[in-house]
Amino acid sequence: MINLKKFYPVQTWSDNKILRTKSKKIDSINQDILEFAETLMELMYEYDWVWLAAPQLWRNIRMIAITFWKENKKWSERIDEDIMINPEITEKSKEMSISKEACLSVPNVIWKVKRHQNIVVEYLDIFGRKKKKKLRNYNAFIVQHEIDHLDAILFVDKLIK
Repeated sequence: MINLKKFYPVQTWSDNKILRTKSKKIDSINQDILEFAETLMELMYEYDWVWLAAPQLWRNIRMIAITFWKENKKWSERIDEDIMINPEITEKSKEMSISKEACLSVPNVIWKVKRHQNIVVEYLDIFGRKKKKKLRNYNAFIVQHEIDHLDAILFVDKLIK
């Protein structure tokens, strides 16, 4: 098996130009996009992480790889995974929660961030089908964190003092 990390080192630090550039919408799902989606998903696991955004791998396009978890958040309780193309949060709860976050792009930093407790996200899957997911708590936080990457926002921009 090829070590993809060698070819796709994760972009790091808050002053990184790629991480601080807003990602462009994907207009068509072509072979390049499909291959990159596969790479994104493989690298999410190779880096032993549960989510990853395209800008972290040098591409300013609106694509994220996500792993979904049962409510109790045990590592053994993974229930689904998906590639989200052009994800957009269309609903947000008024209720907010504070949780600890970390990020591959900001190594060795774990801090509290305030996020919406519940969201609805709409996106395209790799087949170009429109999808809509209602997410709560941990799964909602993951998606908000990754969409922030697409909008050139890092979790360190939202730290709770």
